[in-house]
Amino acid sequence: MGWEFFGSELKRRREAVGLSQQELGRRVFCSGAYIGQFETAVRKPQLDVAQRIDVELQTEGFFERMCTELINNSPYVNYFAETAYLQGLASTIHEFAPTFVPGLLQTEAYARGVFLGGFPFAPEDRIQTWITARLERARMLEHPTRPLLWVVLDECVIRRSIGGAGAMSEQLAHLVNLVEKRRIGVQVLPFGAGAPALGGALSLMTFEDAPPVAYTEGVKSGQLLDEPALVGDCRRLYDLVTAAALSLEASLSLIKSAAEEYAHERR
Repeated sequence: MGWEFFGSELKRRREAVGLSQQELGRRVFCSGAYIGQFETAVRKPQLDVAQRIDVELQTEGFFERMCTELINNSPYVNYFAETAYLQGLASTIHEFAPTFVPGLLQTEAYARGVFLGGFPFAPEDRIQTWITARLERARMLEHPTRPLLWVVLDECVIRRSIGGAGAMSEQLAHLVNLVEKRRIGVQVLPFGAGAPALGGALSLMTFEDAPPVAYTEGVKSGQLLDEPALVGDCRRLYDLVTAAALSLEASLSLIKSAAEEYAHERR
């Protein structure tokens, strides 16, 4: 059972009581377009929306229970679960990473260093579960062209040693390989660029048949934004960051140089 089943059941039960997507949306305080996206599994409803759907369709908690089960079975923290799902549907992903290499681009050793930094006393099986989920999510990049992924890294991302010199050398070599294969675009925002337009991590996603969204993340928190004006503001801030960043060629040269430094340190 997954979100596709949730959507098909929502459509079946909505039609059984003679409600249009627009009418159900009005009753549960969202748009009819959102109901359509729930039904096609393009979007996942928040738990409170699932609860209101149960009330309107008189389904006795069916959608609330299904939503809760799907959320609890996700390998991701609650505030990131929907974003991870949407990344798998996105046509384009643009990210600004101020601290770490984005999860979609992390190697196993680097990911381990990230998780151990935040959870130094976590059991090994839990650490490995998180690593496996992250690497599994990264498999979407095995598709030759989709999604189009463009990343701006703050220079501190390539300068801060995560997991040791060996892990960093491998991680940066992985980025170089993806760039040289023309699978991703990577820019570096240098220290000399001054204050960045963005103060935290940002991910912008576009879709073929759904409006764009933005995701911002802080300490133990994340927020998925879909209000058009807010997404537009995030897009403009991201554009300022890319304008201040090094070119693709200069960024690649800097990443290669850092990778060589880590490789030399490893020896």
